[in-house]
Amino acid sequence: MLKVSLRNTNKMLPEISLNILDIANNSISAGADLVIIEVRIYKEKDQLTVKITDNGRGMTDEQISKVGDPFFTTRNTRDVGLGIPFLKQAAEITGGSIVIESIPYKSTIINASFGLSHIDRMPLGDICSTIYALIMANQSIDFLYIYECEGKEYQLDTRNLRQILGDVQFDRPEVAEFIRSFLKENQEEVDGGN
Repeated sequence: MLKVSLRNTNKMLPEISLNILDIANNSISAGADLVIIEVRIYKEKDQLTVKITDNGRGMTDEQISKVGDPFFTTRNTRDVGLGIPFLKQAAEITGGSIVIESIPYKSTIINASFGLSHIDRMPLGDICSTIYALIMANQSIDFLYIYECEGKEYQLDTRNLRQILGDVQFDRPEVAEFIRSFLKENQEEVDGGN
């Protein structure tokens, strides 16, 4: 008899932030030029939610029905799509869920919820580094990142940065350092040191 532990199947993407990275990259591959990433922590409700919205190609109802299958992908660069199946499994083992809404040729919204204190909830991971990496690696894509913990939140919107900076690239050392510091300092303030 073969026994498989659900915990062992998450070794490929051991943190929620890495799942977010994979799904955001899927959004970019689907032609999105705006990706909105929301991470919200509700301690009283014992819930962590992650919402990723893009303005890419979207999916048909048939594609949405198959997206939980790791052997299905809408991309032609690889034969399997692991981001959503791993996120779905990670959410469901904590008593959470995942909901996917999509309008073909317009947008996709992925909304996942996790039991915050559940013993099997994978850690959020270094979400600041994930957002930073997405911005640095995709200079022509806009990102809106919203992080909330217990009603306190901060946002980083690259569209606002572009208005301020004009033609200055985000990977310029002083701009890159500002973005990294902004993410880290604001998350620490919102988390209250926790």
